[in-house]
Amino acid sequence: MAKLKIDMLGTAFTIQANEDKEYLEKLLGYYKRITDDVKKIDSIKTPLQIAILSGIMICDELYKEKQAKVAMENGEYVPVENDMDTMEIERRTQEMIEKISKVL
Repeated sequence: MAKLKIDMLGTAFTIQANEDKEYLEKLLGYYKRITDDVKKIDSIKTPLQIAILSGIMICDELYKEKQAKVAMENGEYVPVENDMDTMEIERRTQEMIEKISKVL
């Protein structure tokens, strides 16, 4: 069990989890990289927007990985997707923003 201090997007708090500290730091580092990419998008302004969109992007990544796993288990071909570059992230993010804006 480890504690991890999180200080980002204008807030700070400490969590305790049943994982080792190195693993928690890797997760936080990954999340920070995602949020740094989202911050580059001009239309995203507030920490809440950054956090929500970062979460959606990570959910998208997880969902695609799960779909690929199921496809592989079913013997289907699954193409390997390269890491998204910044322009692709911006394009996908803008699409998500537009969809969210229509709902709101």
